[in-house]
Parts: sequence; C-alpha cells; structure tokens
Amino acid sequence: MSLAGAETFAQAAEALVGVRFRLHGRDPATGLDCIGLVGAALARCGAPVRYPQGYRLRNHGIRRWLEFAEPNALYRCAELVRRGDVILTRPGPAQHHLLVALGAGRFVHAHAGLRRVVAQPLDIPQPPPAHWRLDPDPEHVWQR
Repeated sequence: MSLAGAETFAQAAEALVGVRFRLHGRDPATGLDCIGLVGAALARCGAPVRYPQGYRLRNHGIRRWLEFAEPNALYRCAELVRRGDVILTRPGPAQHHLLVALGAGRFVHAHAGLRRVVAQPLDIPQPPPAHWRLDPDPEHVWQR
C-alpha cells in the first residue's frame, strides 16, 4: 500500500472508534479485539485478511502476532512511527496488544477495559516489541 493507502487504513481504523470490544471479534457489528480491529480496517481498504487462530487475552510469546502480519502484507519496520503503522505493545505481563497509529502519539485500539475501540494518546516503548508498516517506504514519517 502507498502512503495514500496508509492514510486510508488509518481513516478506516479511526472510523471503527466506538465499536464494542469482543475477544476474537472479527465483525464490527458484533465486536472487535485488537487483531479484529486491524483486520476490519484492512478489509475496509479492500485487502483480504487472514486471521491467526488460538490466541488468548494473555500470551507469553508473540509468535501468533508475528504470523498475523506477513500474510496481511504488513512489513516489519524499524523507522519512526507514522500514521497508519501497526504497533505491538506489552500493556502488562504476558499481554500483547496491537495499535494503529494516527499521528502525534495518538492510536486507535480495541480497549478491553473500556469494552470499546478507542482513539487516545499513548506513550509506547521505544522501540516497541514489533512495528509494521503497510508500505515499507520510510519517507513522510512523524515523531512522537
């Protein structure tokens, strides 16, 4: 996807704010988890989505998260975070969580505690456990 595609992806993710949270949720009509949010935003951009299976709310490893990225054309990235990037964070012990970057330290994510998809400012560790981009071109980045 081009930079315009990354913008479309970010807009698609942001449009899902308010959708209810549901573990393993894949349909905005019934609820999304963080993987479902990324998948639903990709699908709204016309991309076919392949979801991982068998993960729980708490996971010691990130293998399943990594398996989700490549089949969905998300490229590993070590650049500065830009709008439309997908970030893997660790909000707690044995917890991993996907965020979609909106810019200026704001992210969209499926918040289990608030039971909704939300957009909010977050501090993420640098570097995050994993960082993906739809377009591996590092041009037009923004800093936190």
